[in-house]
Amino acid sequence: MSQQLALITGASSGIGATYAKQLAACGTNLILVARDEARLNLLAQSLRESHGVEVSVLAADLTNHDDLQRVDHEIQQNKAITLLVNNAGMTVEGEFIDGDIAKIQTMLTLNIVALTQLAHTAAQAFRARRNGTIVNIASVLALVSESANGAYNASKAYVLSLTRNLHRELAESGVRMQAVLPGLTRTEIFERAGKSINELPAEMLMEVDDLVSAALRGLDAGELVTIPSVEDVHLWRSYEEARIAILPFISLNKPASRYL
Repeated sequence: MSQQLALITGASSGIGATYAKQLAACGTNLILVARDEARLNLLAQSLRESHGVEVSVLAADLTNHDDLQRVDHEIQQNKAITLLVNNAGMTVEGEFIDGDIAKIQTMLTLNIVALTQLAHTAAQAFRARRNGTIVNIASVLALVSESANGAYNASKAYVLSLTRNLHRELAESGVRMQAVLPGLTRTEIFERAGKSINELPAEMLMEVDDLVSAALRGLDAGELVTIPSVEDVHLWRSYEEARIAILPFISLNKPASRYL
């Protein structure tokens, strides 16, 4: 990652800030994007002093159309950018039906609409340059329908599906794709959703440094999908094989015999 320029969204804390720290330690120059300009500036100064990298700050609320357009324009015009870490995201408190629909819509704007636009712009720019990497931060809840907020899970399933499809479209283009599926991670996202991180089972809670380190190793290994906590990779491969096995049968000209 040395001598590259990475744009990281949601970079003021948590997973985004940790990507910034670990990439800076490898010599990557950075553009940090988040709402909290003061926190971004503090992080940027620390990284400059610690690692001697160039760090710029772009304060933006990606749920705001004008702010999103400014970040989009940066990706379009700055030909030095070689890595987009599409990390900005949020969750909401409680179940879907009893949740605040306005907050849910804001979540979908950030988790889906903003991520989609930046991924689209980066894919076009990187394909034209025949070089670049897009990392989309999803969640293990992309694979889960049985718990948590259904709209959040669905937003992360969207991120996973979009990443797979971009991988297909960008084959042979020189552009790499990765979807990262964190489990429970020690970040501020829980407090922002009105939960206490201390209520979570310790054996299920990964430290954010470990999460990002694993994700970067997965990227180096060429993984399209990285699930940092899964020890037995054959479980994931079996899951994928089952998904692929059903594809030839999901659209045929007659109903299955059980419906006749």
